Amino acid sequence: MTILIFSNIALWVVVLVQIAIIFALARQIGILFERVSPVGAMISDSGPDIGEAVPQMTLPNLNGPEFALGGPEGRAQLVFFLSTTCPICKALLPAIKSIRDDEKGWLDVALASDGREAAHRRLIEAEDLGAFPYALSSDLGMTFKVAKLPFAVLIGPDGKVRAKGLVNSREQLESLFNASETGIPSYQAAVAQQMGATQFSSERI
Repeated sequence: MTILIFSNIALWVVVLVQIAIIFALARQIGILFERVSPVGAMISDSGPDIGEAVPQMTLPNLNGPEFALGGPEGRAQLVFFLSTTCPICKALLPAIKSIRDDEKGWLDVALASDGREAAHRRLIEAEDLGAFPYALSSDLGMTFKVAKLPFAVLIGPDGKVRAKGLVNSREQLESLFNASETGIPSYQAAVAQQMGATQFSSERI
């Protein structure tokens, strides 16, 4: 009887230890997923394709006169889609400001959204966004089929889409410029291209 009680107690101790280990591992995996985000922007197949000219649009600007989608000839334009209720969008605003300042010689940065004007004016004041062209236009979001935020589109000086995608970090924002320079639309496309080359080489061997 004593042996039976002891074995039951030992079994329960083992079970409780296993539960604790599983819980700790699950927590660490969750932290890992939060810290390690995809390197490149997650591109969308909707809206104007890479290399396609953007539609000619004159956009209303909460911070001044209307401005054109694509910007003036000879300059590139980064359009950053955000929301007043998106915490990741707000977290990326310092990176957006940094990109505007660092690349001002050749790049214009514009913000875009839709919804109630009052909420966006509060965001502009709270985040000091008065220096950005700020388009409040549902038509613009529909043009690029923006379904998730934050989303960014890089338009070249020729008025064509150079890169676009869902961006959750500064690294993903900067990947748009890498995509424009290399001609590879996304990190995912680069990986697929590399895997295809590796498979081709192995088949030849």
